[in-house]
Amino acid sequence: MSVKVEKLEHNMVKLTVSVLAADFGKAITRAYNKQKKNISVPGFRKGHAPQHLIEKMYGPSVFYDDAVNECISTTYYKEAEETGLTFVSSPEFDIEQVEKGSDLIYTAVVAVRPEVKLGEYKGIEVKKAEISVTDEEVDAEVGREREKNSRLVEVTDRAVADGDTVTLDYSGAVDGEKFDGGTAENYELVIGSGSFIPGFEEQLVGMNCEETKDITVTFPKEYHAPELAGKEAVFTCTIHKIKVKELPELDDEFAQDVSEFDTLAEYKDSVRADILKRKEAEAKTEKENEAVDKLIETSEMDIPDAMIDYEVSNMFQSYAQRLQSQGISIDMYMQYTGSSEEQMKEQMRPQALKQIQTRLVLEEVASAENIEIGDERIDEEIASMAERYQMEADKLKEVMGDYEKEQMKKDLAVQDALTLIAENAKEV
Repeated sequence: MSVKVEKLEHNMVKLTVSVLAADFGKAITRAYNKQKKNISVPGFRKGHAPQHLIEKMYGPSVFYDDAVNECISTTYYKEAEETGLTFVSSPEFDIEQVEKGSDLIYTAVVAVRPEVKLGEYKGIEVKKAEISVTDEEVDAEVGREREKNSRLVEVTDRAVADGDTVTLDYSGAVDGEKFDGGTAENYELVIGSGSFIPGFEEQLVGMNCEETKDITVTFPKEYHAPELAGKEAVFTCTIHKIKVKELPELDDEFAQDVSEFDTLAEYKDSVRADILKRKEAEAKTEKENEAVDKLIETSEMDIPDAMIDYEVSNMFQSYAQRLQSQGISIDMYMQYTGSSEEQMKEQMRPQALKQIQTRLVLEEVASAENIEIGDERIDEEIASMAERYQMEADKLKEVMGDYEKEQMKKDLAVQDALTLIAENAKEV
């Protein structure tokens, strides 16, 4: 077995791998043993026909596909590792020679990590952040806490008003015919929330309990159900309950209920401190992002398209998994949004490029500064992760392999490089 490396343009390489004829022949035999139970040959019980007879009947290439796939899977990564290159995309394979009794020769075109010519990463000028907390911001945060601690109180002496929560039955029809999803009983709706078709909630305002009313609305032209898009519908609605939100009094008792403080003034001071801390964290992130953006602008690197494609594919799969965790398939999401996989990936492409550029310059800074992460730092990180996930650190460490630990070291080195750049930036 041997490999030849040919450098192509834009940080692409072509590997030509030769698999010895004897090894390819063994792979063909294994493919025969795997497939023979499904092959019928006259005069033999199914699964008992000799290899040479099957090859004579169906052609010598009958087992090539499985044999080639096995050879590639068992040789590519080994040969790729021995080149000493860092590959950053999925390989594109092509078969150059495949014939029983001869060496199997295949090629793999793959992107390699680009070299980075760093710009000056110390003393980058960034905009100075002005951080302050206003009384209005504190009051707004306290108000949101009041909202969280509000309760719904039923009212019977007035009609529906904006902001009320109503319990209603509704039944919708288009051209006199009911449609799927257009009927519900005892449905709770917040008036003004915009949950329903435009104009629906507004027409409930002024209705009284147990009053029935026909409401006419028009579905948006871009509605997700094409059979309803742009059509006029009539909903027969009956209000059963009207509830109004009741907020707690803004006093010391409220502060004691929602915090560890005894007085409203102390609670507000705590809220102010939390907002300030949050703004400082946001300013730190903005400073880091601005510094990295400027470093990318002054650095040189030739990013191969295949590397971007690989990053986009990973982003798409991660997004699909997040949707799936919420009970939504990626196909369902694309149907609702009217988008395709190709369109979604194209939209992700600028972000993918930015992520690649950011990682490359930070890795280069870490290398230039000889930033290394020791095992003690890894142990601290694992202990922190274990605390977040409510696990025992030793057990978490056991399930982590060497690859995960090495990746953690690289990630921490990148984070340290980012901190170094931000700390050495000049605020102007």
